[in-house]
Amino acid sequence: MPPTHDAAAISALAADLRAVQFTVDRLGDLWGKTAGEALLRDQPALARRALRAVTTDAPLAALAALFLLGDPVPVAALATALPTLGVDRAAALGLIVVRGEQAVPLVDLRPYGFTDELGAEEWWLASDLGELALKSALPVGHVLGVGGASLTLAGITMPGADAQAPQGRVLDLGTGCGIQALHARRFAAHVVATDISRRALWFTAFNAALNGVDGIETRLGSMFEPVAGEQFDRVVSNPPFVITPRAEGVPAYEYRDGGMEGDAIVASFVSGVGAHLAPGGTAQLLGNWEYRDGEDGLDRVRSWVGASDVPLDAWVVEREVQDAARYAETWIRDGGTLPGTAEFDALLEAWVDDFDRRGVTAVGFGYLLLRRPAQGEPTLARYERVAQPIAAPHSLGSHLRDALAGHDRQVALDDAGLAASTVLVAPDVSEARHFRPGDDDPSVIELRQGGGFSRTIGVDPALAALVGASDGTLPVGVLIGAIAQLMDASEPDLRAELLPRVRELIDLGLLIVAD
Repeated sequence: MPPTHDAAAISALAADLRAVQFTVDRLGDLWGKTAGEALLRDQPALARRALRAVTTDAPLAALAALFLLGDPVPVAALATALPTLGVDRAAALGLIVVRGEQAVPLVDLRPYGFTDELGAEEWWLASDLGELALKSALPVGHVLGVGGASLTLAGITMPGADAQAPQGRVLDLGTGCGIQALHARRFAAHVVATDISRRALWFTAFNAALNGVDGIETRLGSMFEPVAGEQFDRVVSNPPFVITPRAEGVPAYEYRDGGMEGDAIVASFVSGVGAHLAPGGTAQLLGNWEYRDGEDGLDRVRSWVGASDVPLDAWVVEREVQDAARYAETWIRDGGTLPGTAEFDALLEAWVDDFDRRGVTAVGFGYLLLRRPAQGEPTLARYERVAQPIAAPHSLGSHLRDALAGHDRQVALDDAGLAASTVLVAPDVSEARHFRPGDDDPSVIELRQGGGFSRTIGVDPALAALVGASDGTLPVGVLIGAIAQLMDASEPDLRAELLPRVRELIDLGLLIVAD
């Protein structure tokens, strides 16, 4: 690993990547849709075949073969692709090694595109070579690039309050290649990125420099040790949450294994993050939690929140539960060990032995949103299972921010205040009614959320009527009175029934308290 960064060399690399249009779209054009989809399944043959046929974009093809497929390329071809940087400086940066007439990649370097509230953006991100390029199991010090978990966390992370004016401090704990730190910097004035891996911090600093992003400070250390005594407006973390047996012969990958037993790494984060949040500050992370004999996984998370010395609001969403054996198989395969081999079988046995010893029957995966109240006691304790497909997972951050603001609005109102308020139906909400053949009245009425968590919520005719009339014109209490008259129902009873449901729909983002 290079000990320092050569700013001039990195600038030259960026100039060369721009010149050859090393972008998501251009690479997609280069090898086509079918080959691109095969690459997502770790099948590079079609992409290699497409690159062999390239004639007009030879420099782009050389960089694609080298940094995305992990294939050696002729030194002369790389010199043509990187005329400003040059082969020697590429080697000095730690990107390649020259062996005879071939340039051999040492890193994965690829474009990454996304859209957030500030608009569309594209970066280049470097990380360690993956299994596809290595053609073997990953080394334990592997620094992961853009993967499913990092994309998920980037999608759920709430943007800043003012997209046009970055402010506040963010901690990215366990930064890896720095993708979360880069995202956070778009909405924050300063980001502190920590990791136990020096190589991860090198990649983070390299990627920030390559993309011309300042304001990211890297620090070495475990958990909250590098920021002892400090507080932040936001904390984001894709921690090394994978539950790994503490047994001889089981690889401890730095990017996914925090070195603690079971789900203790996530428990430690949850119970300790409050001290590092400024009042009103939020923390968001991905995590695993164990289901043990007689103990529900979400109840474990609830106990971690309760163990925090600083009282916290909590919104925990469990997206998936895997039985213990399936979970073990998933992560053994993730490290590059193939099923059907003696090594795979030995690792699986070690995993299952560990789970059996501790009474673990399954493992949950999900998202955690924690907040230190700006004042007073916590008001939010939502622990839910959301298994349905999400229509727009990469825009969940904005939904969480708006839903949290809605919760704060409604919880500040007593029932009289809520009844005096006006509400609006969120623009992504639709209604579906289901009728039995020949019936005039629906047997089922559902509210469907097009964005957010794509929820489908059953409602009765009274609540459906209230939601349907919620255009911000009349207060909630007036609407309930009118519905009570139409249904020949007791207004006080209907109010007692509907106001909690209105609060729930505001919390979930289906209704919005009007200004």
